[in-house]
Amino acid sequence: MNFHYSSQLEESIFNLTDFNCASSQELLKKNNRYKVIWAKDNDVLMIVDGYRIELKRNQVIFCTPLNIIEITLGQKGIMSFVFNREFYCIRDHDEEVSCNGFLFFGSSQPPIVSLDEKEQKSFEMIYYFFREEFEIEDHVQGEMLRVLLKRLLIKSTRLIKKNLPEPKLANEKIDIIRQFNILVEKHFREKHLVSDYAEMLNKSPKTLSNLFRKYSNETALTFINERILLEAKRLLLFSDKTSTEIAYELGYKEPGHFSKFFKNQVGVNPIEFKKGNSSVSVL
Repeated sequence: MNFHYSSQLEESIFNLTDFNCASSQELLKKNNRYKVIWAKDNDVLMIVDGYRIELKRNQVIFCTPLNIIEITLGQKGIMSFVFNREFYCIRDHDEEVSCNGFLFFGSSQPPIVSLDEKEQKSFEMIYYFFREEFEIEDHVQGEMLRVLLKRLLIKSTRLIKKNLPEPKLANEKIDIIRQFNILVEKHFREKHLVSDYAEMLNKSPKTLSNLFRKYSNETALTFINERILLEAKRLLLFSDKTSTEIAYELGYKEPGHFSKFFKNQVGVNPIEFKKGNSSVSVL
């Protein structure tokens, strides 16, 4: 199944698909698509950035255009909402849904939410409305699909917030964490220190670190390092760039410093990592 909407004027694209046909499999190779993947009826096995992920039934994962995804043909029960920036810009519409930095950022582990019985019914209803809208082709179809996508993203953002380790965290503090995530995604290639981001947020490094300690199971520095490491692994696995080229691209003035950072995080240096993963596993 692969329902498709496009507008040549806007260059916008939206798909409702189960990735079970050749045309929908091609969507996985598109590097300019956001993907909301729902294990609607069954568990789903997938690979994201070289990592094997088992999505349990009624779990939803949120992938950015940066994520490299593999889902083998023939898996049943998947439903995915796939769109490009021209259809719905996460950054430009952030004030509407506040999902940037929660649902979509370059984490080494894309966010996953689990749906309870009530939330399943809500997602089923949205899915039904999407299916219904694809039966009507008129001049407002694109806008109707955008409204439904917006509703889906708002519900998903609420679920993420509800499942935060500190559920009573004030909205202001939640927004600081969200803005931190957005800033790391934008600047991780040139800014590697907590103090860099604290300054952009007009907070002290201690305040930011304390907030992360209360909010998350990882520190602010760990989050920055994981984002740098993820990009390094992507470039090592999916590009022809050398370790030295990658070091410079990620903001290291000395390739040796990058190699030391990588080995401290992974246990092997970048060249050894690339050799050991010369053929990324498939499902």
